[in-house]
Formats: sequence, structure tokens, C-alpha cells
Amino acid sequence: METPEPIRLLIVDDDRELTSMLTEYLGNEGFRVEVSHDGAEAGRLLGTGIRYDLVVLDVMLPGTNGLDLLRSLRALAVAPPVVMLTARGDDVDRIVGLELGADDYLPKPFNPRELVARLRAVLRRGTERRAASEEVLQIAPILLDVPRHVVRVRDAAVTLTGAEFRVLEVLMRSVGRVVSREQLTEQALGRPLELYDRSIDTHVSNLRRKLGLTSSGDPEIRGIRGAGYLLTQAGAP
Repeated sequence: METPEPIRLLIVDDDRELTSMLTEYLGNEGFRVEVSHDGAEAGRLLGTGIRYDLVVLDVMLPGTNGLDLLRSLRALAVAPPVVMLTARGDDVDRIVGLELGADDYLPKPFNPRELVARLRAVLRRGTERRAASEEVLQIAPILLDVPRHVVRVRDAAVTLTGAEFRVLEVLMRSVGRVVSREQLTEQALGRPLELYDRSIDTHVSNLRRKLGLTSSGDPEIRGIRGAGYLLTQAGAP
């Protein structure tokens, strides 16, 4: 039986002590780890066509900061999933990172076991999406092509991040029913909802803006106070 290929991971962080520790720890967890300590250097690496399965990206970097690097990464035709490292309590970096398409984030300092759990959750979601059946969901005027990761509104393509796509998919599969923030976080982001975690709210806000559902009779994503979110049927009062 063939041995599976190790997961190829790029860590971009200028903290050499941290990256040395993570290289050893993640290597023992089955990851093939490469490290860059500079944003500009990491940008060159990612632009060479090397295929990484995951990127762990610190916000504060010399050369090119992590948010700028994430922005350029999301412009690539095929971009790997990204887990951002942010300063604890820095909501601005976290929210901007999610808006730019980060798949998850982890505040520093963190337990490396939690990082491994986040990385495996991101990889698991990717595997589950690839294994999805040939299914197209439609709630006029929204069309969501699950296996092709395509969203259209009135036949116009809408560009969503991976996390936004998954949030929309969960809401469309539960149309007309309230989905709690806990359920959305677990089903769309692959992790439990934590205290003060506003990631789902950020993704929903982005979805509302990108879908542009403002015409009378359009479905809408409603926030239900104390309960969660609900996607209405088209024409619902």
C-alpha cells in the first residue's frame, strides 16, 4: 500500500523561535513544513507555482505584511487555504483577514495542539467539499453549484471566499429555518463557537454585501436576535 504524501505546509512568520518549535512539532504530526521569515520572500515562493496544501500566515511581517500577502494570494487562480495568526484581542486584523478570505485565524500565543486541530479542520472541509455529490442548490435568484464552487445571482457570477461559500451553503440547505451561530460555526468553519468569536457575523455581513439581494421579493439573510441567522424563501414577508 502506498504511503500517503505528507501535507505540505508553509509557515510565514518572523519569530524564528516559534517557527523552529512549530517545524518540529508539526513534522511529528505528519506535516512537511517549510518556513519563510519575510513577507516579500513568501510572496515570491507562493508565486513560483509550488503547490502548498496550507499556509499559516502571521499578520505582522517585515517586507510585506500578512494582510497584503493574503490579498495577493487570493488573486491566484489556485490558492491554498490560509490560517492567519493574529495578536490576541486584535479584532481589526482578525476581521480584515476574514474579509480578505482567510479560512480561519488563531490569536497568539496559542497551544500548538490547537493549531493542529485548526489545520486538520480546514483540510477536512476541503476533502468533504471535493467528495460532495453533483449538486446544485437554487433559491431564486441565487444559484449555488456545490462541486464547482460557483455562485450566481441573476446569472451574474459572485466571488466568495471558501468560508463565505460554506456559510451560504449551510443557510441554503436550511432555508426558512433558523441556524444558530453555534451550528454555523461548527458546520461552515469546522470548529466550536468560542466566547467573543464574531467570525460568523463577519462572514454573514460579507455575504449580504456580495449577494446584493435588495430587490422586492428577494430572499434575505435575517439575523434573529438571540437565535442565529435565517435565509428566507424568495417572496417571504
